[in-house]
Amino acid sequence: MTTIWKNVAVSALALMIAAPAMAQTDLTGTRDLNDRIDDIDEAVAEDMARAEDAARFSNPEFRQGFSGSASLGYSGKTGNNESQEFTAGARMRYASGPWVQNIGVALDFADDDGVKTKEDVFAVYDANYYFNDSFYAFVLGRVETDGLAATAGDVKTDAFLGFGPGYRVVNTPDMTWRVQAGIGVSYLKDGLDNSETETGYIASSRFFYKFNENVFATNDTDILYSDTALRINNDLGVNFKMTDKFATRVSYLTEYNDSRAIRTDNKLGVSLVMGF
Repeated sequence: MTTIWKNVAVSALALMIAAPAMAQTDLTGTRDLNDRIDDIDEAVAEDMARAEDAARFSNPEFRQGFSGSASLGYSGKTGNNESQEFTAGARMRYASGPWVQNIGVALDFADDDGVKTKEDVFAVYDANYYFNDSFYAFVLGRVETDGLAATAGDVKTDAFLGFGPGYRVVNTPDMTWRVQAGIGVSYLKDGLDNSETETGYIASSRFFYKFNENVFATNDTDILYSDTALRINNDLGVNFKMTDKFATRVSYLTEYNDSRAIRTDNKLGVSLVMGF
């Protein structure tokens, strides 16, 4: 990077002086820097949004009928090397009175010099029927596929379909807690097309507590149990809002899977948003 900058410094400076509109090029680094900052902003916003939950306080009121959004991206390279990348994502919701259905789909494909390097599909179906402010029923379906899985240790397809009841144990302005549990079918296929279908059980907990107007904590837990594996995810987070322009979140994510050699993964996250 240093050598390249020395070689283009004079010409790049001349371009910036003579034609400011042309300064937004990869040679100056401005556009690359903006892209990286955007990536950081997106990652921080995503981490902060993990504390938000539309259904945390009573039943969410969604716009009736269909709504949603979709996006896609494509890039292709030619020259010293040839590569292609394609990504697409969509969120769709259908709300009809107490019945709310959500579908999310993400596609990610890539190849490098004609060799596929990524072929991932991830989809989730989440439906809820609200009987009242405390009691509801849910249906949850998810499928994740890796088209490049080729060995017994690779997961080619991981799917689950289940249903069950949910209940709000506590629902106050300062504290909410809801739990849900259900039964379903778990399906796994490895890279050699060996598959296994078994009964699976799922349980989830969503807890929120507000210490004061500026500090609140969340603890979200998901458990999936079957004959072959016990998987537990726990996301504990504390959000601090000092001012309208300064907020931070400290989180601790634990992922447990008893089918792995090292069963537990832990991740500490700190996100800071500051405006000026």
